[in-house]
Amino acid sequence: MTAVESPVYEPGHGLLKGRSAVITAAAGAGIGGATARRFLEEGARVLISDAHTRRLKEHEAELAGEFGASSVAALPCDVTDESQVRALFETAAEAHGRLDVVVNNAGLGGTSDLADMTDEQWTRVLDVTLNGTFRCTRAALRLMRADGRGGVIVNNASVVGWRAQAGQAHYAAAKAGVMALTRCAAMEAAGYGVRVNAVSPSLAMHPHLVKVTTPELLEELAAREAFGRYAEPWEVANVIVFLASGYSSYMTGEVVSVSSRHA
Repeated sequence: MTAVESPVYEPGHGLLKGRSAVITAAAGAGIGGATARRFLEEGARVLISDAHTRRLKEHEAELAGEFGASSVAALPCDVTDESQVRALFETAAEAHGRLDVVVNNAGLGGTSDLADMTDEQWTRVLDVTLNGTFRCTRAALRLMRADGRGGVIVNNASVVGWRAQAGQAHYAAAKAGVMALTRCAAMEAAGYGVRVNAVSPSLAMHPHLVKVTTPELLEELAAREAFGRYAEPWEVANVIVFLASGYSSYMTGEVVSVSSRHA
């Protein structure tokens, strides 16, 4: 199949003007980094975090140079460490006076057949991907509930949480857990005006994916997509913007597939 040409990058429309946001795993060129940029283009103030301090600071400097130092800040955070998660959200609330949007993007993959998978491989993927999302969602809900002005949480799941893929048992289990967590949290948080949704991308290109996936598998996966190509990270970020904005005001507990493949 011949790949369909990527769509035009849309300019910002002020959909998140005046809102404050926390975005995890936002140091690089993947979905988190693209989301931080899109949020800034839509008028938000963002606090980006990542476990990789050097890359985080470099991305902060890049974004501050484009959007102004008052619009973006950075704080390193390992989502497997509860004290660091707590400090991240306390810093966001103190810096902006409130917390409007949280994007839980932190996740960890890898490839290993289940029969050969070690306890450490299994536990590490679930601790970052599922437990990390839990810790950040819990911290956000506590702040938003106490504030009383509502808010939005968007979690990053994956179509692998729905589809079977060899070598991905730990990642699939973690992402399926993120989906279930999203739905349950949404029901609990609706009473105090907080919406909780998730995106579920299929194949979005980023540097880490290249490191953990063979070129042959990437080519095969891209060929299965209706457009014959992978998604650009900003195409997933566009859907996250929608879920964070007032345009999705009646949506909660939903998992939105960002995919062109349905089998």
